[in-house]
Amino acid sequence: MRLLVVTSQFPLAGEPTRGRPIHQTLRELARQATVRVLSPVARYPRWAQPSSYLFRAPDPHAAVTDLDAVWPTYPALPALTRPFNGWLCARAIAAEARAFAPDVILAYWLYPDAFGAQRVARRLDVPFVAGARGSDIRVRDAISRRLTVPVVRGADRLLVVSADLGRLAVEDYGADPARVRVIANGCDATIFHRRDRAAARAALGVAADAELVLYVGRLVAEKGLRELVEALRTLRRVRPRAECVLVGEGPLQAELAAAAADPANGLRLAGAQPAPQVAEWMAAADLVTLPSYSEGHPNVLVEALACGRPVVSTPVGGVPEVVDASCAVLVPPRDAQALAGALAAVLARDWDEVALSRRFSRSWAEVAADTLTACREALAARGTPQRPGTE
Repeated sequence: MRLLVVTSQFPLAGEPTRGRPIHQTLRELARQATVRVLSPVARYPRWAQPSSYLFRAPDPHAAVTDLDAVWPTYPALPALTRPFNGWLCARAIAAEARAFAPDVILAYWLYPDAFGAQRVARRLDVPFVAGARGSDIRVRDAISRRLTVPVVRGADRLLVVSADLGRLAVEDYGADPARVRVIANGCDATIFHRRDRAAARAALGVAADAELVLYVGRLVAEKGLRELVEALRTLRRVRPRAECVLVGEGPLQAELAAAAADPANGLRLAGAQPAPQVAEWMAAADLVTLPSYSEGHPNVLVEALACGRPVVSTPVGGVPEVVDASCAVLVPPRDAQALAGALAAVLARDWDEVALSRRFSRSWAEVAADTLTACREALAARGTPQRPGTE
């Protein structure tokens, strides 16, 4: 099968960890099919850089992936071009898509990426498969939501990372349940596994007697990071050896760096890290926290458990599909006091690392196989024969 993948959630020069779960899926897919990736990037004027994320222009000479990939750009302005970004994305990828001559187009991130990919798939008369990750289907602004509806309803198959997102797609967007496929994320057990905490702490410069809380993800308010900073201050009044490391980057970076400058807060920013370094931080930690307002299927929690670390999170989205009371404490989002109490409770409890690490064994190869099955279903439903020699 010749599979064209369209997604902006993909490694970018200067942001090599971007879209890590999708990247891992596609690397395995490329072992089972002929895969080409088009990663459209919105190109903003220097005077109008968006505040919602840290924009970096693509560098065609930077080797950020071993996959066959191209990073087409399209012009954009924050908020102003949002209603048109899907059409601009379609125009940016059209020539490359036509030249590749795919059997199926698969797009991750519903708007504008999948919107543009759907238009191109219609022009090429090939099946279209869309993948929803979480916040792309939990859309807040009315314009993006209206433009997301035809993508969700019109996809030959809709891939979601949790049953919760599948329910949302059907109930709120009118997706055909027969076309929805739940494909949960995997975990690379060669990277994320139990290892010696003392050795990891020595390598990372963490005190042996520290009570280390770890956060891994984008530095954005929606991840509950302001509440985490407040909770940490409360926690340190009763557990003064508690400290928190944030692994990642994002719009809140300057604000969090200012908080970290005060030693009383016990906060440290480690920046974005590749997967092996994230695993080492997890080995060094006592627990991993993700106090988000919303989530899809948070891979960081799967990886934390694989490393034998308990979790403090919120019961939003697909989180309850990943953790339960045997491995986590869940608190309401936006509640710093409850978060502080949960952190204290998890730090005070003895956890069975071996039992935690055995909860998940799903590999990225399995994720890729399920994804390819959905693409084959879309192809078969169209009645379009797969070309010989393209498997």
